[in-house]
Amino acid sequence: MSDQPRVLGGRYELGRIIGRGGMALVSQARDLRLGRDVAVKELRIDLATDPTFQARFRREAQAAAGLNHPNIVSVYDTGEEMDPASRTPVPYIVMELVEGRTLRDILREGRPILPRRALEFTVGVLEALAYSHKAGIIHRDIKPANVMLTSTGIVKVMDFGIARAVADTSSTMTQTAAVIGTAQYLSPEQARGETVDARSDIYSAGCLMYELLVGRPPFQGDSPVSVAYQHVREQPVPPSSLDDEITAPMDAVVLKALAKDPDDRYATAGEMRDDVQRILGGQRVNATLPPPVPPLVAGASGAAAASAATTVLPSAGAPYDTADQTLGGVGGVGATMGGTMGTGQMAPVPPPRKSRAGLWWTIAIVALLAVGLVAGWQLMSRDQEPAVREVTVPSGLLNKTEAVASQTVREANLVPRIEHEQTPDAATVGQVIRTNPAGGAL
Repeated sequence: MSDQPRVLGGRYELGRIIGRGGMALVSQARDLRLGRDVAVKELRIDLATDPTFQARFRREAQAAAGLNHPNIVSVYDTGEEMDPASRTPVPYIVMELVEGRTLRDILREGRPILPRRALEFTVGVLEALAYSHKAGIIHRDIKPANVMLTSTGIVKVMDFGIARAVADTSSTMTQTAAVIGTAQYLSPEQARGETVDARSDIYSAGCLMYELLVGRPPFQGDSPVSVAYQHVREQPVPPSSLDDEITAPMDAVVLKALAKDPDDRYATAGEMRDDVQRILGGQRVNATLPPPVPPLVAGASGAAAASAATTVLPSAGAPYDTADQTLGGVGGVGATMGGTMGTGQMAPVPPPRKSRAGLWWTIAIVALLAVGLVAGWQLMSRDQEPAVREVTVPSGLLNKTEAVASQTVREANLVPRIEHEQTPDAATVGQVIRTNPAGGAL
């Protein structure tokens, strides 16, 4: 075997491997023609064997190469190199070599991110999306692992166009799962297998902003299917219920981005970016907290079960004024989750905290849903509902804290839906005042 380094296209001398993903291998390389260091991403052999993928990947890579923005990792060149073993032409992309870390690396450290920094990171991502969307390119895989933070603090988004190239091929769901969106960041329309537009990226950016603010994604589960089901059917817990440094305007922006219906989200990434910048500037945001969402009834065998929609805090309507709210506190609970599909774990639910401005909230745990989902393809069908097995609702939840009650519900293989209600009685803050169904019910 030769000790000579591989050279792609007679120009790019491959060095050490600096990254591995579900669809590619990334190496540091030397551009022998221009004398600069670059990153080279080579596609997996099994993806490269699909001629449709090759053609579409080439078009998308060329389109991504036309994106020139400080918040986007630049694509310099594309090409193909014959694999000597399979005699298959393997596409590759030559990219800007970014010195820094991904947001996934930062989140995995478990250290809280200040809310202001989380908002600044989000602005960088939205700047990149606003630019790419105007150029007609949808990312489709916005997640912490695809966002770099350079050593000088600049946010750079990677892999524009690649996700679309894979998702449009005839490849199976298993082959493309790591590309079309890690489960924690899938939009509902992606989870249903529908055609997506730029507003799908806005939803994923909302998931990213949520995780940066509180340290975990809005939805978690034991499998990609269960997480995707939550994206389709459940409402996220407002970030402020997990960390009292999160303000109402932050809630409003995140929850608008995470609306199930694309029409209810921001129309453009630029609109969401502007609202985030308003928070940073202490100005009033355009987003408002959505009204409470009634439970959705899911089909069940034996008895009906409600889906685990979470009712958000009240006071929907007027925009929020942030002029008197500071952003200097600690911004997360430190609970993180790996970005690879199938490896997620339930993060512990932090205890509820006293809300700001003298308001007190009690907790109602309602609409418990068994999560024994059947085959994953049922999730993607709009005409079928997964079967729900009968379980007994735990007793003794009343007057328990949210953390204790939620853990008890999960141990019964149920998903809790948390509903916060205002109360003038400080003695009941953070306690469960009722359950629906009642304890002991099937």
